[in-house]
Amino acid sequence: MKFRLLPSLSLLLLALCSCKKDEIATQSSPTLFNDTALPQLSLSLRHSEWQKLLDLYDADSGTKEYVRCNIEFRSKRLLKIEDAGLRLRGQTSRRRPQTVDGRFRHFHAGLHTRKFVESNTDIDGFRRINLKYAKDDPTYIREHYCYDLLSRYGVWTAPESSWCRLSIDNGQQKVYYGVYLMVESIDRQYLKRRPEFGSPDGFLWKCSIGADLSGTSGNLFHLDDNSSGNYAYELKDDDPVAFEAAKKQLRGFISKFNSLKGDEFRQWVQEAVDVPLLLKMYAANVAVGHWDDYWNNTNNFYIYFNSRDPEKYRFYMLPYDYDNTLGTSNNCGVQSDSGRHDPYNWGMKRCTLISKLLSIKEFRDMYTDYLHQLSLDGLDLFNFAASTTRIQKWQKLLEPYIPNDTREDNVLQDRPASWGNHPEYRVMEDGKNNWFRVKCEVLRKAR
Repeated sequence: MKFRLLPSLSLLLLALCSCKKDEIATQSSPTLFNDTALPQLSLSLRHSEWQKLLDLYDADSGTKEYVRCNIEFRSKRLLKIEDAGLRLRGQTSRRRPQTVDGRFRHFHAGLHTRKFVESNTDIDGFRRINLKYAKDDPTYIREHYCYDLLSRYGVWTAPESSWCRLSIDNGQQKVYYGVYLMVESIDRQYLKRRPEFGSPDGFLWKCSIGADLSGTSGNLFHLDDNSSGNYAYELKDDDPVAFEAAKKQLRGFISKFNSLKGDEFRQWVQEAVDVPLLLKMYAANVAVGHWDDYWNNTNNFYIYFNSRDPEKYRFYMLPYDYDNTLGTSNNCGVQSDSGRHDPYNWGMKRCTLISKLLSIKEFRDMYTDYLHQLSLDGLDLFNFAASTTRIQKWQKLLEPYIPNDTREDNVLQDRPASWGNHPEYRVMEDGKNNWFRVKCEVLRKAR
């Protein structure tokens, strides 16, 4: 007869493992991403470069082209970088930084310190940084909360993030854009900073709408040739030879994952996938209500194969884009309430990556333990007390600097996005509609 660990003992062991992992991550964290400080990031452009940025958007709103800018980053010291690259970012959130009538607006951006000058220094070791305004998030903390939770929970694939005060001088006017979130770019440098992958030289894919990991038709795959547009699977490499090899590998993975059965599948998937890490990440995804994800919306994730061998590799799903969380819910996929939705049927049937794993009792039990652990009081993870304590500290740091020259997103408020279908959710206000209270109750009942 086989016995499972008692839930309390199992969760205690998980908690101890998580704490050790968090200690390691904290000790090696870079100085750039520090959520107890609010550095100044100042960008300056010749006006011709600013106009070029606007013209690029007008010609193609999905442009990936960079313009030249100078960077000043002031934290404990002042760092200056000349001729770095600045580009627009975002999918549905992408917008023109300045309206035709001259009004400045918040926009998502990307910085690349070595885009034009290879010998340029980096910002505390980071070559690429994504800059995100608090789009549809009056709390200002949703995305960072999620990356922080993943990291402290032992999901070492989570990107680093923290905030800055952003100013841009466009050659005619200096504009204070307010508080922006800086997020580590998922790229080759990201892979090199994480020795847990085993190798940074494998194939990295960015995945967007349509990436259900079930179909293998040729039009789903694209290489990063710097063209605009969003593709289901975009290889972060511009080499056509590498693209063909990567496409063959990914197609092979999709085919095997969906066709193998029984013991053959169980043995193969444990060799090919870090199953505990994947299920731990997904338990956290469910906890924060990440509905705009792989399982429910075939969107917003990266995948990485740590080898270019078509058969011998480890597959990783990488967390990405967590702004629509913590009560910002929507009618999407199979969901209408990301707070109370069934954690075991989070998404669509055709997205089998998680549901097929959960059909195996060993993996379902593991996932259940992770859900339960997140709901526990006393751990510095997801419970109401721990979460609101962290959020309160962050908002106290940010609030004085939020009013900005764009006159957008000027006030901290405890509510979800205005377009969401559950406006009642709150993250700080205690009561029956508090996100952490609601979600923890759901997680505790998971069986």
